[in-house]
Amino acid sequence: MHDNTHPIAPRRSWLAHLSAGLGLAALLGVLCFHFPEQLTSRDFRAAYSEAFARHLLLFGLVAAFATGTLAILRGRDRRVAMLGVGSAAIAVLLGGATVHFDPIDATPFSLGLDWFVISLFFSALVFIPIERLAPVRPMAPLRPGWRTDLAYFFMGHVLVQFILIAVTASTTTVAALVAFPAVRAWVQAMPPWVQFLLAVFVADLAQALLHRAYHRVPWLWRFHAVHHSSRRMDWLAGSRMRLLEILLTRSVVLMPLVVLGFSPSAINAYVVLVGLQAVLAHANLRLDFGPLEQLLVTPRYHHWHHARDGAYVDANYAIHLPLVDRLLGTHRLPPRGQWPAEYGVMKLETVPRGFWAQARMPFLRRRRWDDFVGRDDTE
Repeated sequence: MHDNTHPIAPRRSWLAHLSAGLGLAALLGVLCFHFPEQLTSRDFRAAYSEAFARHLLLFGLVAAFATGTLAILRGRDRRVAMLGVGSAAIAVLLGGATVHFDPIDATPFSLGLDWFVISLFFSALVFIPIERLAPVRPMAPLRPGWRTDLAYFFMGHVLVQFILIAVTASTTTVAALVAFPAVRAWVQAMPPWVQFLLAVFVADLAQALLHRAYHRVPWLWRFHAVHHSSRRMDWLAGSRMRLLEILLTRSVVLMPLVVLGFSPSAINAYVVLVGLQAVLAHANLRLDFGPLEQLLVTPRYHHWHHARDGAYVDANYAIHLPLVDRLLGTHRLPPRGQWPAEYGVMKLETVPRGFWAQARMPFLRRRRWDDFVGRDDTE
């Protein structure tokens, strides 16, 4: 006889969740048009046009209505679908893609809500399909822990201008106190492409040394452990970083580049590279990069850094160049085709589950948590 006492849970509707995501993003986009001084980043506004933002907003509205309506008609996750359709409807009532806005006045500080919406849209558009085509492990986009990682993604992007101001202030202050005229002249005499390559090496060496300190200094590990607490590795998992850690890491990485006199173009090119490679390194992407693995940090290389395996707790700190780990004696990479069996901190009970609990963790004496990351695999 078959046991029918436990009904099968209904399948989750991805159309409904897609509608909810697009509808909420469209609503945030309309709010950015209404309050550009307060909600959009001055530095990021220079990277896109008003027409681009309006077309992207229109696409989000249409897609939210279409996917939400289909989900409702199919009778799957209707509440989630209604959230998407309702958010899109409110966005239309607030002006939609034709919303008017006045010239933007200068403000000392603003949130980067536009950076969050656009970055999330295009990151998901690129990485969700490729991770489904060639995954290390088959995994749904809304896998356990996605809400926690999305919260970190939100905080890191919305506070982008605060981060830029703090990092710029720290690096310029140190650069004003420390001067190496002969080295600066030597660096600035290099062609731009040579400066860029050298900048990648110098920045990666600084990052790897700091990264190793995160693992070896107990009070730094209390902050960094959250980044390693992800039990699922994908493009969103790399966002699980505290604000203080982001500030410290970016300041330490950019400090030598500013002090040594690298050109703004070389530094900007490096910033673009680290943004792309940091996401790619965490991606749930099983691609064989062949001999390139010996030259550049690939997803497999960095996944072993996140392995819940005692043999790799002090390995693969570089984010760009394996050469850096070879110089530090921390380079470890199994034969091609081998991936970690499990991810996360070695002692799961030392990191609580959820964004707010993790935010309080470093400042509490508590060392073990009943509701910890990965408990029952439902983070």
